[in-house]
Amino acid sequence: MKLSLTLFVSALTMATAAKKNPFAPKVSRNNAKNKMNAKLMGKAKVVRKLEEQEEQEVDLTGYSLKFEKCQIVKQYPAEEGGNDKEGGSILETKRFILFRLCPSTSSSCSINYGEYIVDMETYLEAVLGYKQEVQEEYCDTCNECYEKAAEQAENEANGEDADEEEDEDAYKCQNVDTSSCYAECQNIENMEENGYMDASELTECVKLDYEDNYGNEYYAGAMCASSGSRIQIGVFSDEECSVYESDKEIENYMQNDNGYNMKISYHLLKQSYTEGAYIADCLMEDEEDQNNNDGDEEKEAEVNEVCQELYEAAGKCESSHGFEQGIYDYENYDNQVRNEELVCDYISTIKAGHYDVSGEIVVNGGRTTLGGGAATSGGQKFALTFFILGSVGLAGYVAMLHQQLTKGAKADLAQQGGAMA
Repeated sequence: MKLSLTLFVSALTMATAAKKNPFAPKVSRNNAKNKMNAKLMGKAKVVRKLEEQEEQEVDLTGYSLKFEKCQIVKQYPAEEGGNDKEGGSILETKRFILFRLCPSTSSSCSINYGEYIVDMETYLEAVLGYKQEVQEEYCDTCNECYEKAAEQAENEANGEDADEEEDEDAYKCQNVDTSSCYAECQNIENMEENGYMDASELTECVKLDYEDNYGNEYYAGAMCASSGSRIQIGVFSDEECSVYESDKEIENYMQNDNGYNMKISYHLLKQSYTEGAYIADCLMEDEEDQNNNDGDEEKEAEVNEVCQELYEAAGKCESSHGFEQGIYDYENYDNQVRNEELVCDYISTIKAGHYDVSGEIVVNGGRTTLGGGAATSGGQKFALTFFILGSVGLAGYVAMLHQQLTKGAKADLAQQGGAMA
């Protein structure tokens, strides 16, 4: 196991040997991979903040936000000293989200896109905040249209004409299916009364109101699932939500104030990792402008806040993907190139599947932990068994030869002794 890990880490570090090495001091081979990953993101700096370089502002209005992958990584802290907590692991647990900014006119997002990495907390805060606003606007419009439809039906039943002033806002309800949206919005509004808790309220590591017979406490927090394609709520045994309790279901530990068990609703959270669809359009459209196209002046396009926030906070990998809005000629160009190379390498490592669901390094199908524990893979078990059996067989063969040589020597001495007598 140690030999396989050493070869694996050596292969990765040799690939970057020709480049300038910004990492110091030198570390052992077994620790090189994790220390490199930790310091890689620690070295990266934001060099293209929109508010600092307004004259070179990146135009994101032609792009859409797309979720790519969620990944937990256990790595050595970027700062010296590591984890100083008594009894804690020397590794830190990091949660990352990979996302893309894709041309809005493209359905495949295979060219002219940007690829980015950001911590899960920042991603969920921005995306869930945006989705919450969209949901509230959706339900406000739905309820308004539902009431108008009910009032109109009552007027028609009484033979009364519709109010002309109310008809001026009729465009809001043209594409609203009140028969389905009203029931959906009522379920959202009455979620807690129906025994559900919104999963978006548990994305940060929060203590559960539960303690087992041994005095153990548990925590709930967001985690990656289904090989990084989903985000779900898990149960953890530490306040940083780094030790995942895989045998425990979150709904078994959720209770309301009356002591009744509650279920988890992923209605909002699942919109942050929608597969095969864009999370948000980076062009912020005004609802009135969509329905009133006879304006004399065209308003300047505005960037959706969720796209701008994530773009400014994320590590960027753009040049290699042909991101057309990338800035190539400005004061910090050289610094951006160096950072971008590091970020692209780190993203490639995460996408290559070198980490399992708990953040441990995966080597040749087995799981290797740098904290002292290790699980043996099937191939390693076979090799170990073959080596042991071969060693036992060789030892038996050596013993047999030794016995035959010893008997032969005694027989010769006996014959020599008889001849001399």
